[in-house]
Amino acid sequence: MGATEDAASRRPTPHRDIGAPYVGSSTAPGGSGDAGATWALLVAAGAGERLGLDRPKAFAELRGRPLLAESLERLDLSPWIDAIVVAAPNGWEEPVILLAEELAASKVVSCVTGGASRAESVRAALADVDEGALVVLVHDAARPLLEDQVVERVLGPLAEGFDGVVPAVPVSDTVKRVEGGVVAETLARDGLVAAQTPQAFLAPTLRRAFEGELAGVTDCASLVERRGGRVAVVDGDPRLFKVTTAADLALVEVLLA
Repeated sequence: MGATEDAASRRPTPHRDIGAPYVGSSTAPGGSGDAGATWALLVAAGAGERLGLDRPKAFAELRGRPLLAESLERLDLSPWIDAIVVAAPNGWEEPVILLAEELAASKVVSCVTGGASRAESVRAALADVDEGALVVLVHDAARPLLEDQVVERVLGPLAEGFDGVVPAVPVSDTVKRVEGGVVAETLARDGLVAAQTPQAFLAPTLRRAFEGELAGVTDCASLVERRGGRVAVVDGDPRLFKVTTAADLALVEVLLA
């Protein structure tokens, strides 16, 4: 993986600003065109034990480069995104910075050290978002096949009075609630969806949501919901699945071929 592998042995930098925020074109479809209007937090701090690797999931190899590179590059190329903050695995901050430089990802403004949980990683990245930001997207690096149409869809309802937006796909399997190894209930699939990322929020709303307790939080939308926020659901993408196992990674390879 080139310089990213060499950098693994270097002394990491817990936090580093990479450059000035990207200044979006006034004609770009991302809103006002002001610098930093729409920020993306790319969460890449997962350990990825189930992949059986000696490195974090974000640095699993995907077509000759780190898994992180796919979603980072796609967000950087999106006209809807003005600036990016990456939450890196502890000790892997410098390789993340070097990867951003290799990709010429000009919208990456900083890299922060992720926390012990996903929610803590988001909180750390959110602290680096400019106070003038209007919208914050949160995306998992473990979902590499991000299409720009999904980014567009999650931004739309924010202009319609919603506090947050999640992409989701229908649940196709039969879902059962189990207690002590015994089926307690079979849930009706009507109205059930599987939430994905990126999730989009009004920046002030997301900041307030992350002021509270984070225990047991699995996604950002649930925090906003706890605060009484209105969260819309838009169509997700079946290809936007989360890489958890080696089989998932192999499938992404096939889909990218």
